[in-house]
Amino acid sequence: MKSFLNTYLDKNIKTANLAVFRIFFGLMMFYSAIRFISYGWVEKLYIQPKFFFSYYGFEWIKPLGNYTYLLFIVCLITSVLITIGYKYKPSIIIFFLCFTYIELMDKTTYLNHYYFVSCLSFLLLFLPANRRFSLDAYLDNSLNQEYIPKWNVDCIKVMLFIVYFYAGLAKLNSDWLVEAMPLKIWLPSNYDLPVLGSWLQKEWVHYAFSWGGALYDLMIPFLLLYKPTRWFGFFMVVVFHVLTRILFPIGVFPFVMIVSALIFFDSDFHEKLINKASELLKLKPLKNAAVVRKSPRKIPLLIIGLFLLLQLLLPWRYLLYEKELFWTEEGYRFSWRVMLMEKAGYAQFKVVDSATGKSFLIDNNDFLSSFQEKQMSTQPDFILQYAHYLADHFSENGSKNIEVYVESYVAINGRLSQPYIDPKVDLAKEKDSFAPKKWILNFNDDIKGL
Repeated sequence: MKSFLNTYLDKNIKTANLAVFRIFFGLMMFYSAIRFISYGWVEKLYIQPKFFFSYYGFEWIKPLGNYTYLLFIVCLITSVLITIGYKYKPSIIIFFLCFTYIELMDKTTYLNHYYFVSCLSFLLLFLPANRRFSLDAYLDNSLNQEYIPKWNVDCIKVMLFIVYFYAGLAKLNSDWLVEAMPLKIWLPSNYDLPVLGSWLQKEWVHYAFSWGGALYDLMIPFLLLYKPTRWFGFFMVVVFHVLTRILFPIGVFPFVMIVSALIFFDSDFHEKLINKASELLKLKPLKNAAVVRKSPRKIPLLIIGLFLLLQLLLPWRYLLYEKELFWTEEGYRFSWRVMLMEKAGYAQFKVVDSATGKSFLIDNNDFLSSFQEKQMSTQPDFILQYAHYLADHFSENGSKNIEVYVESYVAINGRLSQPYIDPKVDLAKEKDSFAPKKWILNFNDDIKGL
């Protein structure tokens, strides 16, 4: 085993593979930052709201008021620097820190593809992605390097494999496969699409999309890894993600996945891309490319290995909880469970002053945006955090011994709504943690599967 590992670690690959990945990653992040700023989402999501839902353990990370724009501008600038490979190391570090800070500011905006970008940028912190076709290499020829250790590219492949395969495993449940939910709800809403619109009203199409989506996620990493099927696999990647971009408002994620899949192609493919780009830009090839640097690899390998192990284990943490995952969402996030649920909720909060016996109902619009309220009403950790916010708010206004109760109902994947949170529990006294939330009522149904 040790000799096998040493043999693998001594294998090399063309640096072009990682250079092409760096360029496309930077371009996608540049487009994403431009899109976010131009659509006014910084103002709408991070400046206008009065209250923000923080992640457990990261309560100290908050939006910075109007200075929040600086975070996005820094991401914009560093994405350009990453693309051209200038001051790459500090640029990728700053990008990772700013982007992840943005992601952690408010979990209302949580999306799998934001998490995916943070994961990729974390990996890139330890990879020599500027050793080829970069401004760093042109300014300092000693950096130019034709070959790098193969594990530098393989770790990105492993990350993509995890994302796809775990997304496929998550679809192996009775709602997705037997009921075609939630696609049976979502697809008919695209009735106005040319050609596709009428087809999306048919039930058999809903099942075809459900089963096809599960098979795609499970099979695509193997198709990309196996050279004889690689071009077919990439064709399927393009078709699948273009189709999802047409049907669902999921931003740049489809394009990120398409360009990321290029990492699976052989070095000759990436060399041709770099040569074509060099011709267009009229760049002269650098001479005397350095040999592979035998720099210490233990620390980067250890960090990347532990990180990928965490990605393999984290999605299974839901097994530590007894109640239905889709209902409680305990262990749901950061598990590559993509677009599996349609949930709608209602949450009416009541604040009680136990000292006087007085009580009153809360108008959520006084404290939350419509988007925040929608997210809060179906997710128990949101409900708990909001209850604590209400307790603190009214305690600051002179009231003491504040209690907070909620009457809530949630409907999931086309079912009738059911009571969600125990209305007799004073949420102001409940503490957030990774422990099971006993104040979530039982789900009156069963979703079988992973």
